[in-house]
Amino acid sequence: MKKIVHHAIYDTLADWETGHLTAHLRNGNYQRESGGYEIVTVGLTTDPVVTMGGLRITPDLALADLSPAGSALLLLPGADLWDAGDSLAPFARKAREFLDAGVPVAAICGATAGLAREGLLDDRDHTSAVAQYLEAQEGYAGAGHYLDRDAVLDGDLVTAGPTEPVAFAREVFRRLDVYRPEVLDAWFRLFSRSDASAFEVLMTA
Repeated sequence: MKKIVHHAIYDTLADWETGHLTAHLRNGNYQRESGGYEIVTVGLTTDPVVTMGGLRITPDLALADLSPAGSALLLLPGADLWDAGDSLAPFARKAREFLDAGVPVAAICGATAGLAREGLLDDRDHTSAVAQYLEAQEGYAGAGHYLDRDAVLDGDLVTAGPTEPVAFAREVFRRLDVYRPEVLDAWFRLFSRSDASAFEVLMTA
């Protein structure tokens, strides 16, 4: 049975931020275990949403029906709505539920602000677009744990800024132990730097 990654979706979702991650989890290439992951989309409801790029997506599942049990990861992409009120706050509260259950959460771009407002970054190392972005969030008390890196893994939490989808994917792969270390390194070199020497490692994986 395939492991399940739950991918949050909502209006104004930033399309580019999770594509590397979901495509390479799903196709199973180079992974330690064959079969890949199943990607299940989760909306506030099961009504269709429209991404920032204009793609119309119908969620597989409503947020109220989502449980950490049976999930390998909760994936929270950025969206304009994270900075436009509290409509996406239920996803941050669900992230708390996942983390409390020991199930990983990965947040990129505006989703990091949602986690900041929920208090989930106060005691965990993390990153985002810039430190000042999170410092502007009401209730955020995690400035001492902010790291100026492309992506950060701390226990069950992965964070990244909007310009680092490849590094974001790398840290999720690391947390899920998807690839052997040399394969993970080659994957990152190929997709972040177009390093042709990585092909040989991947082709023999």
